[in-house]
Amino acid sequence: MRRIALLTAAVTLALGSVCASAQENKLPDIGSSAAELLTPAKQREYGSMMLAQLRHYDYLLEDPLIDSWLDTLGTRLAANSDKPRQPFTFFMLRERQINAFATLGGYIGVNSGLVLTAEKEDEVAAVISHEIAHVTQQHVLRGVERAQRDQLPILLAMLGAIVAAQGAGSNSTDDATMAAITSGLGLMQQRQINYTRSNESEADRIGIQTLYRSNYDTSAMAGFFGRMQVVSRSNAANWYGETPDYLMTHPVTTTRISEAKERAEQIANKNSVTAVTATPTETRVERIPKVPFSLPDTATGTDNPLLPSGLKISDQALTAGGTGLFDYARERIRVFSANSPREAVREYEKLGANTEAQRYGLALARMRNNQSGAAIPALTELLAKHPGQLWLSLALGEAEAQSGKNAAADARFEALLRQTPNNRAIALSYAKVLTDRSTAAAGQRAQAVLRPLFGNHSDDPLLQQTFARACEIAGDSIRAGEAYAEAAYLRGRPEQALVQLNTLKRKPDLDYYARARIEARIAAITPTVLELKRQGVRDEDLRRQ
Repeated sequence: MRRIALLTAAVTLALGSVCASAQENKLPDIGSSAAELLTPAKQREYGSMMLAQLRHYDYLLEDPLIDSWLDTLGTRLAANSDKPRQPFTFFMLRERQINAFATLGGYIGVNSGLVLTAEKEDEVAAVISHEIAHVTQQHVLRGVERAQRDQLPILLAMLGAIVAAQGAGSNSTDDATMAAITSGLGLMQQRQINYTRSNESEADRIGIQTLYRSNYDTSAMAGFFGRMQVVSRSNAANWYGETPDYLMTHPVTTTRISEAKERAEQIANKNSVTAVTATPTETRVERIPKVPFSLPDTATGTDNPLLPSGLKISDQALTAGGTGLFDYARERIRVFSANSPREAVREYEKLGANTEAQRYGLALARMRNNQSGAAIPALTELLAKHPGQLWLSLALGEAEAQSGKNAAADARFEALLRQTPNNRAIALSYAKVLTDRSTAAAGQRAQAVLRPLFGNHSDDPLLQQTFARACEIAGDSIRAGEAYAEAAYLRGRPEQALVQLNTLKRKPDLDYYARARIEARIAAITPTVLELKRQGVRDEDLRRQ
């Protein structure tokens, strides 16, 4: 865990935060050349590099349902930000320290510990809206502008040193890694990772406006900051650390909490009307909140002539601030971020399973601990109370398959696919169930289920990896090799991908189209590999061979 924490600090904070400077900065700075230092394409490239490295070292918590929840939440906030056209990528990390960060290209990472600490989705939204503001106000890019231009090569060299240290395979690996991190961060002036007080204040101010426009509770920002201040004072954050990383990069002060409360109150006043009631003896003045728009409660659907007559729209989807999935998402994150399935079960034994979401989490933990028989009754009961709830349906299908009830599982997944075609979570979950059977027929069905996703998700390493396995057991070795290589590339191993593709290219049974695809991909990947070699970054697995 210590090594993971160190590498996370090195890669996420150094790569992601080449960073905001500790110097004071008054914004907006008219005529700043920050945007000229790195083009938007370059910013996205460096953000993508960071994400690939995090994937390679298995720091990301990659799960279709959690990804969907976080992306829905983040995209909603981004669409209501000051720059709704700015592209963003949101991702979850396994680390249970309380933290979140923004980096070049609109890449925003959220630690599992932050979600587990939050009491409601509005608090997670408050932190993400703050990070979005750092991006839209170019705080990250302005920090890069102040830094030396040779820091990016230094950064890549530092990554190479880390990779080399990890590949040493000796008892001194951790020491070598620590030395690489220390020297690299020394060259990049680690103190610059902290945002300035003015940047933090501006991100709070703009973030709370984003929160309001997204119909979230604006008081959640002050509430979360207040809890973080209590944590700071008590110096006992959670089981996994004494001081949350969030407090190191986003210092919480009484003034900052007061300002957040004041802004929330100002927005609340704007969202209300003044009512005056006068009698012969007294006059009463009060503020009444404005009632949000809602649809009439009708079982027949909508009367909008532009929509299908049978379409039913829940007014909660339009008026509620949250996605409605926070409780389930938090428990799923609790299970997937645990060190092991056994520890997840023990955690629920201590925590209890008092809510429906916690019973869902306990069922997931038991499934992952090969106790699907104990999970099925709980999931069946929950699904009976909430018919059609996707997260419960997928979990029950997976539990049925794990228990050997393949026919019931297949029927459930096929029905879900018919209801929501090309849904990423459904397709990947079903494909995983099918590939676990390791039969040619199951592999072929998994291929058919996954193919429609490639139109929008070809850069998804989880999709590529799952499709590769499906092709492998279906007997399609060429497609399997291509998908495995693509998954390696997307997980930050372009050199491995290039070696795999060159090996695949030498197969005598390649047809014209397969050879053309492989050669085109080799041509696309080669410049990246050459640039990394020029910077001294080599793949540790290939160095061992």
